[in-house]
Amino acid sequence: MKLTRLKNISDNYFQEAWKLYEDAFPFEERRSLDNQSKVLQIDNYNFEVLIDKDQFIGFILWWDFETHKYIDHFATALEQRNKGIGKLILNKFIDSDDKSIILEVELPTSNINERRIKFYERVGFKLNQHHYEIPPIKEDELPLQLLVMSYPNMISEKEVNLFVEKNHPIIFKNDS
Repeated sequence: MKLTRLKNISDNYFQEAWKLYEDAFPFEERRSLDNQSKVLQIDNYNFEVLIDKDQFIGFILWWDFETHKYIDHFATALEQRNKGIGKLILNKFIDSDDKSIILEVELPTSNINERRIKFYERVGFKLNQHHYEIPPIKEDELPLQLLVMSYPNMISEKEVNLFVEKNHPIIFKNDS
């Protein structure tokens, strides 16, 4: 299995990854295809697909910032779930360098959201209970209330606020 970085929506496996992206994430958490095309051109943004024997397995979309990495979106193909591949991808990602990692999860208001949080906790992520919201990705939407998970340690509310202040303008500038 290998991770391959895509830089263009015409790259091999992009269409499969995009279909999974649209199926796996709610409308209010997804970029439009046009905005995704723009974000792909940003140097510290990584759209990586996992390929095994020429078969698309999943993706991890992430940002490489000075002091940490931020997982934007992560999913495995439906037929690959519950086989330990998601954990394998995250462990490989964690081991790639010593930077701390931040990701967002939906509030634990449903069984699926609770299961997702437990999955990340089994990999070693910590659930931070600080107020956190992302700007609306789509026009006429409200900000989205989420929670931040971090690896390897919990982070303070001050660190969350600093992440929002420094990185949200970069992450969300091509989404409006």
